[in-house]
Amino acid sequence: MRLGPIAHEGSLTKMFILLLKGLAVGLAIAAPVGPIGILCIHRSLNDGFKRGFATGCGAAVADGIYGCIAAFGLTYISEFLANQYLWIRGVGGVFLLFLGIKDLLSKPAEKDPINSETPDLWHAFLTTFFLTLTNPMTILAFVAIFAGLGLGSIDNTLMEATVLVAGIILGSLLWWLLLSSGASFFRNRMSRKIFRGINIASGVMITVFGVMALLSIF
Repeated sequence: MRLGPIAHEGSLTKMFILLLKGLAVGLAIAAPVGPIGILCIHRSLNDGFKRGFATGCGAAVADGIYGCIAAFGLTYISEFLANQYLWIRGVGGVFLLFLGIKDLLSKPAEKDPINSETPDLWHAFLTTFFLTLTNPMTILAFVAIFAGLGLGSIDNTLMEATVLVAGIILGSLLWWLLLSSGASFFRNRMSRKIFRGINIASGVMITVFGVMALLSIF
């Protein structure tokens, strides 16, 4: 008579473990410094926490999509993305160049309370969502991590795969929350001269990432 409750508790424990593993995967994918991280820091410093976090949310949602591909064993989609690597990477590289040059030419935002938050959060969200999707290496990273942790099993149920993907998105969101809040904390503690230097530095780094992405297709 007690087999039912025991099995139920075991199932909940497995789900919790899968959620924790998903959190770890999400953090591992989001944390390495790259163009998205630089954009998040740049926007948090210049435009405030909301726009910085919206930038990270775009990447987190894209990570969730790639996590779905890996978790649900959609190998034909991952193979298609790998086969289309060159032109996808090229589009992403061109977009990075555009963003980098835009940062180089931009002026530091005013830091007064009225204008401290830029309302165009959708733009911040969509740019990083697009950039993350145009990086085929993301899905390859997911496949490698899943294989190493034994997470991409075809034996996973729909619920288990869903919990895993939810953990990935939450882990990624946690990282972007910490990064954007940390960067925005220093926003009112910097002079406009420092802001201008940050704009130039972030613009140069994002431009370099764009050039590297374009060179990688040859």
